[in-house]
Amino acid sequence: MPADLAVIGLGHHGLPLAQAATAAGVGTIGYDTDPRPVAELAAGRPPVDGSLTAAEIRRMLAAGFRPVTGPAELGRVRTAVVCAPTPPGPDGSLDLTAVTDAARALAARLRPHTTVLLESPVPPGTTEGPFRALLEAGSGLRAGRDFHLAYSPGRLDPGSRTHGFAGTPRVIGGLTPACTESAAAFYGRLTDKVVRARGPREAETVKLLETNFRHVNIALVNEMAVLCNELGVDLWDVIRCAETKPFGFQAFRPGPGVGGHGVPVDTVGAHRPLRLVELAGQVNERMPQYVVQRSATLLNEHGKSARGARVLLLGVTYKPDLADRQGSPADEIARRLMDLGAAVSYHDPYVPDWRVRDLPVPRADSLYEAAAHADLTILLQHHRTYDLQGLSVKAQLLLDTRGATPAGAAHRL
Repeated sequence: MPADLAVIGLGHHGLPLAQAATAAGVGTIGYDTDPRPVAELAAGRPPVDGSLTAAEIRRMLAAGFRPVTGPAELGRVRTAVVCAPTPPGPDGSLDLTAVTDAARALAARLRPHTTVLLESPVPPGTTEGPFRALLEAGSGLRAGRDFHLAYSPGRLDPGSRTHGFAGTPRVIGGLTPACTESAAAFYGRLTDKVVRARGPREAETVKLLETNFRHVNIALVNEMAVLCNELGVDLWDVIRCAETKPFGFQAFRPGPGVGGHGVPVDTVGAHRPLRLVELAGQVNERMPQYVVQRSATLLNEHGKSARGARVLLLGVTYKPDLADRQGSPADEIARRLMDLGAAVSYHDPYVPDWRVRDLPVPRADSLYEAAAHADLTILLQHHRTYDLQGLSVKAQLLLDTRGATPAGAAHRL
Protein backbone atom coordinates (compact mmCIF):
# COMPACT_ATOMS: atom_id res chain seq x y z
CA MET A 1 0.00 0.00 0.00
CA PRO A 2 1.51 3.38 -0.96
CA ALA A 3 2.12 5.63 2.02
CA ASP A 4 0.21 8.88 2.46
CA LEU A 5 1.86 9.74 5.79
CA ALA A 6 5.39 9.74 7.18
CA VAL A 7 5.76 9.87 10.96
CA ILE A 8 9.30 11.04 11.70
CA GLY A 9 10.40 9.84 15.11
CA LEU A 10 9.03 6.59 16.55
CA GLY A 11 9.08 7.49 20.22
CA HIS A 12 6.31 8.06 22.74
CA HIS A 13 4.60 10.65 20.48
CA GLY A 14 5.24 9.28 17.02
CA LEU A 15 4.26 5.66 17.52
CA PRO A 16 0.74 6.35 18.88
CA LEU A 17 0.18 8.76 15.97
CA ALA A 18 1.25 6.06 13.53
CA GLN A 19 -1.09 3.62 15.26
CA ALA A 20 -4.05 6.01 15.01
CA ALA A 21 -3.33 6.79 11.36
CA THR A 22 -2.96 3.14 10.41
CA ALA A 23 -6.21 2.27 12.20
CA ALA A 24 -7.94 5.05 10.24
CA GLY A 25 -6.81 3.52 6.96
CA VAL A 26 -4.02 6.00 6.26
CA GLY A 27 -1.03 4.38 4.56
CA THR A 28 1.77 5.13 7.01
CA ILE A 29 5.52 4.78 7.22
CA GLY A 30 7.46 5.38 10.42
CA TYR A 31 10.91 6.89 9.93
CA ASP A 32 13.63 6.86 12.57
CA THR A 33 17.38 7.21 12.25
CA ASP A 34 17.93 4.72 15.08
CA PRO A 35 17.86 1.24 13.52
CA ARG A 36 17.12 -0.53 16.81
CA PRO A 37 13.50 0.52 17.35
CA VAL A 38 12.84 0.18 13.62
CA ALA A 39 14.10 -3.40 13.61
CA GLU A 40 12.14 -4.24 16.77
CA LEU A 41 8.92 -2.84 15.35
CA ALA A 42 9.42 -4.53 11.99
CA ALA A 43 9.77 -7.81 13.87
CA GLY A 44 6.49 -7.19 15.70
CA ARG A 45 8.06 -6.51 19.07
CA PRO A 46 6.65 -3.73 21.29
CA PRO A 47 8.60 -0.63 22.39
CA VAL A 48 10.47 -0.88 25.66
CA ASP A 49 8.33 1.81 27.30
CA GLY A 50 5.30 -0.46 27.00
CA SER A 51 3.20 2.21 25.26
CA LEU A 52 1.97 -0.37 22.72
CA THR A 53 1.60 -4.11 23.03
CA ALA A 54 3.02 -6.72 20.68
CA ALA A 55 -0.51 -7.45 19.46
CA GLU A 56 -1.06 -3.78 18.61
CA ILE A 57 2.21 -3.64 16.70
CA ARG A 58 1.28 -6.77 14.76
CA ARG A 59 -2.09 -5.25 13.85
CA MET A 60 -0.34 -2.10 12.59
CA LEU A 61 2.02 -4.15 10.43
CA ALA A 62 -0.85 -6.23 9.08
CA ALA A 63 -2.66 -2.98 8.13
CA GLY A 64 0.34 -1.82 6.12
CA PHE A 65 2.46 0.16 8.57
CA ARG A 66 6.13 0.12 7.58
CA PRO A 67 8.95 1.24 9.91
CA VAL A 68 11.95 2.41 7.86
CA THR A 69 15.38 3.98 8.25
CA GLY A 70 15.73 5.08 4.61
CA PRO A 71 15.04 8.81 4.18
CA ALA A 72 14.18 8.32 0.50
CA GLU A 73 10.72 7.19 1.64
CA LEU A 74 10.03 10.73 2.92
CA GLY A 75 9.71 12.07 -0.60
CA ARG A 76 6.74 9.88 -1.46
CA VAL A 77 4.13 11.05 1.04
CA ARG A 78 1.54 13.81 1.10
CA THR A 79 1.83 14.50 4.84
CA ALA A 80 4.89 14.41 7.10
CA VAL A 81 4.67 14.79 10.88
CA VAL A 82 7.83 15.42 12.90
CA CYS A 83 7.62 13.84 16.35
CA ALA A 84 11.32 13.98 17.20
CA PRO A 85 12.28 14.09 20.90
CA THR A 86 13.32 17.39 22.50
CA PRO A 87 14.86 16.41 25.86
CA PRO A 88 16.13 19.06 28.27
CA GLY A 89 19.70 20.15 27.61
CA PRO A 90 22.39 20.85 30.22
CA ASP A 91 20.99 24.35 30.83
CA GLY A 92 17.41 23.11 31.14
CA SER A 93 16.29 24.40 27.74
CA LEU A 94 14.88 22.04 25.12
CA ASP A 95 17.46 20.32 22.93
CA LEU A 96 16.22 20.70 19.35
CA THR A 97 18.96 18.61 17.72
CA ALA A 98 16.64 15.78 16.70
CA VAL A 99 14.10 18.25 15.31
CA THR A 100 16.68 20.01 13.17
CA ASP A 101 18.02 16.67 11.93
CA ALA A 102 14.50 15.62 11.00
CA ALA A 103 13.91 18.93 9.19
CA ARG A 104 17.09 18.50 7.14
CA ALA A 105 16.25 14.91 6.21
CA LEU A 106 12.75 15.91 5.15
CA ALA A 107 13.82 19.08 3.32
CA ALA A 108 16.13 17.20 0.99
CA ARG A 109 13.16 15.20 -0.29
CA LEU A 110 10.26 17.62 0.18
CA ARG A 111 7.84 17.84 -2.73
CA PRO A 112 5.41 20.64 -3.58
CA HIS A 113 1.95 20.46 -2.00
CA THR A 114 3.17 18.36 0.94
CA THR A 115 1.72 19.16 4.36
CA VAL A 116 4.46 19.35 7.02
CA LEU A 117 3.44 19.22 10.67
CA LEU A 118 5.58 19.62 13.78
CA GLU A 119 4.40 17.96 17.01
CA SER A 120 7.58 17.99 19.10
CA PRO A 121 7.58 20.29 22.14
CA VAL A 122 9.47 23.41 21.01
CA PRO A 123 9.84 27.04 22.14
CA PRO A 124 7.28 29.40 20.63
CA GLY A 125 8.51 30.71 17.30
CA THR A 126 10.33 27.53 16.27
CA THR A 127 7.90 26.41 13.56
CA GLU A 128 7.88 29.66 11.61
CA GLY A 129 11.50 30.38 12.53
CA PRO A 130 14.36 27.85 12.39
CA PHE A 131 12.19 24.86 11.42
CA ARG A 132 10.71 26.69 8.46
CA ALA A 133 14.12 28.06 7.45
CA LEU A 134 15.64 24.56 7.34
CA LEU A 135 12.79 23.21 5.24
CA GLU A 136 12.97 26.08 2.76
CA ALA A 137 16.76 26.09 2.50
CA GLY A 138 16.97 22.35 1.92
CA SER A 139 14.11 22.09 -0.53
CA GLY A 140 14.12 25.36 -2.44
CA LEU A 141 10.38 25.54 -1.75
CA ARG A 142 8.53 28.26 0.13
CA ALA A 143 6.31 27.46 3.13
CA GLY A 144 2.77 28.71 2.73
CA ARG A 145 3.11 28.87 -1.02
CA ASP A 146 4.69 25.62 -2.21
CA PHE A 147 3.96 23.44 0.84
CA HIS A 148 1.78 23.67 3.94
CA LEU A 149 3.36 24.14 7.37
CA ALA A 150 1.67 23.93 10.77
CA TYR A 151 2.25 23.09 14.42
CA SER A 152 0.12 20.79 16.57
CA PRO A 153 1.10 20.11 20.19
CA GLY A 154 1.29 16.44 21.03
CA ARG A 155 -1.40 15.46 23.52
CA LEU A 156 -1.10 12.00 24.97
CA ASP A 157 -2.07 10.39 28.25
CA PRO A 158 0.00 7.19 28.11
CA GLY A 159 -1.82 4.15 29.38
CA SER A 160 -5.11 6.01 29.81
CA ARG A 161 -8.29 4.02 29.26
CA THR A 162 -10.45 7.14 29.00
CA HIS A 163 -8.43 9.62 26.94
CA GLY A 164 -7.63 7.92 23.66
CA PHE A 165 -6.21 9.48 20.52
CA ALA A 166 -9.54 9.96 18.77
CA GLY A 167 -11.25 11.48 21.80
CA THR A 168 -8.54 14.05 22.50
CA PRO A 169 -9.04 17.35 20.61
CA ARG A 170 -6.14 18.46 18.43
CA VAL A 171 -4.94 22.07 18.41
CA ILE A 172 -3.58 23.30 15.08
CA GLY A 173 -1.83 26.51 14.11
CA GLY A 174 -0.85 26.96 10.48
CA LEU A 175 1.53 29.42 8.88
CA THR A 176 -1.36 30.59 6.68
CA PRO A 177 -5.12 29.91 6.78
CA ALA A 178 -4.64 27.40 3.98
CA CYS A 179 -1.93 25.65 6.02
CA THR A 180 -4.28 25.42 8.99
CA GLU A 181 -7.06 23.93 6.88
CA SER A 182 -4.73 21.38 5.31
CA ALA A 183 -3.58 20.30 8.77
CA ALA A 184 -7.18 20.22 9.99
CA ALA A 185 -8.15 17.97 7.10
CA PHE A 186 -5.42 15.51 8.08
CA TYR A 187 -6.12 15.44 11.82
CA GLY A 188 -9.86 15.35 11.14
CA ARG A 189 -9.36 11.82 9.84
CA LEU A 190 -7.91 10.74 13.20
CA THR A 191 -9.67 12.74 15.92
CA ASP A 192 -13.20 13.78 16.78
CA LYS A 193 -12.44 17.47 17.25
CA VAL A 194 -9.95 19.93 15.74
CA VAL A 195 -9.30 23.30 17.40
CA ARG A 196 -7.81 26.02 15.22
CA ALA A 197 -5.29 28.34 16.90
CA ARG A 198 -4.52 31.78 15.51
CA GLY A 199 -1.10 30.65 14.28
CA PRO A 200 1.93 28.43 14.99
CA ARG A 201 3.16 30.53 17.92
CA GLU A 202 -0.17 30.24 19.69
CA ALA A 203 -0.27 26.49 19.11
CA GLU A 204 3.31 26.10 20.38
CA THR A 205 2.47 28.11 23.48
CA VAL A 206 -0.52 25.85 24.18
CA LYS A 207 1.98 23.05 24.85
CA LEU A 208 4.03 25.37 27.05
CA LEU A 209 0.98 26.31 29.11
CA GLU A 210 -0.37 22.77 29.43
CA THR A 211 2.98 21.36 30.59
CA ASN A 212 3.68 24.16 33.04
CA PHE A 213 0.12 23.98 34.40
CA ARG A 214 0.74 20.38 35.45
CA HIS A 215 4.08 21.08 37.09
CA VAL A 216 2.94 24.20 38.96
CA ASN A 217 -0.11 22.48 40.42
CA ILE A 218 1.86 19.40 41.42
CA ALA A 219 4.37 21.70 43.12
CA LEU A 220 1.57 23.38 45.09
CA VAL A 221 0.19 20.10 46.37
CA ASN A 222 3.71 18.80 47.09
CA GLU A 223 4.32 21.84 49.30
CA MET A 224 0.98 21.19 50.97
CA ALA A 225 2.11 17.62 51.68
CA VAL A 226 5.18 18.84 53.53
CA LEU A 227 3.15 21.44 55.46
CA CYS A 228 0.36 19.02 56.38
CA ASN A 229 2.85 16.47 57.66
CA GLU A 230 4.34 19.12 59.94
CA LEU A 231 0.87 20.16 61.15
CA GLY A 232 -0.39 16.63 61.64
CA VAL A 233 -3.11 17.15 59.02
CA ASP A 234 -4.33 14.38 56.70
CA LEU A 235 -3.72 15.99 53.29
CA TRP A 236 -5.44 13.17 51.45
CA ASP A 237 -8.64 13.85 53.38
CA VAL A 238 -8.23 17.57 52.61
CA ILE A 239 -8.01 16.82 48.87
CA ARG A 240 -10.98 14.45 49.07
CA CYS A 241 -13.11 17.19 50.55
CA ALA A 242 -11.77 20.01 48.37
CA GLU A 243 -12.48 18.21 45.10
CA THR A 244 -16.20 18.22 45.89
CA LYS A 245 -16.21 21.94 45.04
CA PRO A 246 -17.88 22.13 41.61
CA PHE A 247 -15.97 25.22 40.45
CA GLY A 248 -12.58 26.87 40.82
CA PHE A 249 -10.68 23.76 41.92
CA GLN A 250 -8.99 20.85 40.18
CA ALA A 251 -7.55 18.06 42.29
CA PHE A 252 -3.84 17.26 42.01
CA ARG A 253 -2.10 14.80 44.29
CA PRO A 254 1.42 14.81 45.71
CA GLY A 255 4.06 12.24 44.97
CA PRO A 256 7.75 11.40 45.30
CA GLY A 257 8.63 13.55 42.26
CA VAL A 258 7.39 14.45 38.80
CA GLY A 259 8.18 12.07 35.97
CA GLY A 260 7.11 11.95 32.35
CA HIS A 261 8.29 13.34 29.05
CA GLY A 262 6.88 16.86 29.38
CA VAL A 263 9.50 19.01 31.11
CA PRO A 264 8.63 22.43 32.59
CA VAL A 265 10.01 25.36 30.64
CA ASP A 266 10.71 28.35 32.88
CA THR A 267 12.44 30.49 30.29
CA VAL A 268 11.97 30.86 26.54
CA GLY A 269 15.04 32.05 24.64
CA ALA A 270 15.96 35.61 25.50
CA HIS A 271 12.54 36.35 26.96
CA ARG A 272 11.95 36.91 30.64
CA PRO A 273 11.81 33.83 32.86
CA LEU A 274 8.56 32.42 34.20
CA ARG A 275 9.32 32.81 37.90
CA LEU A 276 6.42 30.70 39.14
CA VAL A 277 7.44 27.80 36.90
CA GLU A 278 11.05 28.13 38.04
CA LEU A 279 9.97 27.94 41.68
CA ALA A 280 7.66 24.99 40.96
CA GLY A 281 10.58 23.13 39.41
CA GLN A 282 12.65 23.68 42.53
CA VAL A 283 9.82 22.41 44.76
CA ASN A 284 9.27 19.27 42.69
CA GLU A 285 12.99 18.55 42.42
CA ARG A 286 13.20 18.46 46.23
CA MET A 287 10.57 15.76 46.63
CA PRO A 288 12.90 12.73 46.25
CA GLN A 289 15.09 14.19 49.00
CA TYR A 290 12.01 14.75 51.16
CA VAL A 291 10.91 11.12 50.67
CA VAL A 292 14.33 9.94 51.82
CA GLN A 293 14.21 12.26 54.86
CA ARG A 294 10.78 10.90 55.80
CA SER A 295 12.11 7.37 55.36
CA ALA A 296 15.09 7.98 57.64
CA THR A 297 12.82 9.56 60.26
CA LEU A 298 10.39 6.64 60.18
CA LEU A 299 13.20 4.15 60.57
CA ASN A 300 14.64 6.15 63.46
CA GLU A 301 11.24 6.33 65.18
CA HIS A 302 11.11 2.54 65.03
CA GLY A 303 14.57 2.11 66.52
CA LYS A 304 16.43 1.54 63.27
CA SER A 305 19.08 3.43 61.38
CA ALA A 306 19.02 4.08 57.66
CA ARG A 307 22.54 2.69 57.53
CA GLY A 308 22.21 -1.03 56.99
CA ALA A 309 18.42 -0.88 56.70
CA ARG A 310 16.74 -3.08 54.11
CA VAL A 311 14.55 -0.81 51.97
CA LEU A 312 12.14 -2.13 49.34
CA LEU A 313 10.95 0.27 46.60
CA LEU A 314 7.63 -0.59 44.97
CA GLY A 315 6.94 0.72 41.45
CA VAL A 316 9.88 2.45 39.77
CA THR A 317 8.10 3.70 36.62
CA TYR A 318 6.88 7.27 36.24
CA LYS A 319 3.25 6.27 35.69
CA PRO A 320 1.10 3.37 36.93
CA ASP A 321 0.68 0.28 34.79
CA LEU A 322 3.33 1.31 32.24
CA ALA A 323 6.95 0.27 31.76
CA ASP A 324 8.06 3.82 30.92
CA ARG A 325 10.64 5.09 33.42
CA GLN A 326 11.23 8.51 31.81
CA GLY A 327 11.95 11.02 34.59
CA SER A 328 10.95 8.62 37.35
CA PRO A 329 12.04 9.86 40.81
CA ALA A 330 12.88 6.29 41.80
CA ASP A 331 16.46 6.63 40.55
CA GLU A 332 17.30 9.62 42.74
CA ILE A 333 15.53 8.12 45.74
CA ALA A 334 17.51 4.90 45.37
CA ARG A 335 20.79 6.83 45.06
CA ARG A 336 20.10 8.90 48.16
CA LEU A 337 19.13 5.82 50.18
CA MET A 338 22.31 4.09 49.07
CA ASP A 339 24.31 7.15 50.13
CA LEU A 340 22.82 6.71 53.63
CA GLY A 341 24.03 3.12 53.66
CA ALA A 342 20.69 1.41 53.04
CA ALA A 343 20.44 -1.89 51.18
CA VAL A 344 17.96 -1.13 48.39
CA SER A 345 15.87 -3.63 46.46
CA TYR A 346 12.78 -3.16 44.29
CA HIS A 347 9.65 -4.74 42.89
CA ASP A 348 7.91 -3.70 39.70
CA PRO A 349 5.89 -6.03 37.46
CA TYR A 350 6.80 -3.89 34.42
CA VAL A 351 10.54 -3.53 34.99
CA PRO A 352 12.51 -6.80 34.88
CA ASP A 353 15.89 -5.09 35.27
CA TRP A 354 16.89 -1.84 36.93
CA ARG A 355 20.31 -0.30 37.30
CA VAL A 356 21.36 2.61 39.47
CA ARG A 357 24.87 4.04 39.07
CA ASP A 358 25.45 1.29 36.50
CA LEU A 359 24.92 -1.33 39.17
CA PRO A 360 21.98 -3.78 39.16
CA VAL A 361 19.39 -3.25 41.89
CA PRO A 362 18.19 -6.58 43.36
CA ARG A 363 14.67 -7.41 42.16
CA ALA A 364 12.23 -9.05 44.55
CA ASP A 365 10.42 -12.05 43.08
CA SER A 366 7.89 -12.48 45.87
CA LEU A 367 6.34 -9.16 46.87
CA TYR A 368 4.93 -10.22 50.24
CA GLU A 369 8.09 -12.06 51.30
CA ALA A 370 10.24 -9.09 50.33
CA ALA A 371 7.98 -6.64 52.21
CA ALA A 372 8.01 -8.83 55.31
CA HIS A 373 11.80 -9.03 55.16
CA ALA A 374 12.39 -5.31 54.53
CA ASP A 375 12.78 -2.84 57.37
CA LEU A 376 10.94 -0.27 55.25
CA THR A 377 8.78 -0.59 52.15
CA ILE A 378 8.16 2.55 50.09
CA LEU A 379 5.32 2.69 47.57
CA LEU A 380 6.56 4.95 44.78
CA GLN A 381 4.08 3.94 42.08
CA HIS A 382 0.67 2.35 42.52
CA HIS A 383 0.30 -0.37 39.89
CA ARG A 384 -3.10 -2.04 39.71
CA THR A 385 -1.57 -5.41 40.52
CA TYR A 386 -0.58 -4.29 44.02
CA ASP A 387 -2.89 -5.48 46.80
CA LEU A 388 -2.19 -2.64 49.19
CA GLN A 389 -4.45 -3.97 51.96
CA GLY A 390 -2.53 -7.24 52.00
CA LEU A 391 0.77 -5.43 51.62
CA SER A 392 0.08 -3.19 54.62
CA VAL A 393 -0.38 -6.31 56.74
CA LYS A 394 2.82 -7.99 55.57
CA ALA A 395 5.16 -4.97 55.57
CA GLN A 396 7.06 -4.17 58.74
CA LEU A 397 6.91 -0.46 57.95
CA LEU A 398 5.17 1.06 54.92
CA LEU A 399 5.54 4.59 53.51
CA ASP A 400 2.90 5.39 50.90
CA THR A 401 3.91 8.32 48.67
CA ARG A 402 0.75 8.03 46.55
CA GLY A 403 -2.00 8.03 49.14
CA ALA A 404 -3.27 4.76 47.74
CA THR A 405 -3.39 2.61 50.88
CA PRO A 406 -6.49 2.43 53.09
CA ALA A 407 -6.61 5.10 55.80
CA GLY A 408 -4.47 4.11 58.76
CA ALA A 409 -2.81 1.21 56.92
CA ALA A 410 0.47 3.04 56.21
CA HIS A 411 2.40 6.23 56.78
CA ARG A 412 1.42 8.61 53.99
CA LEU A 413 3.49 11.29 52.33
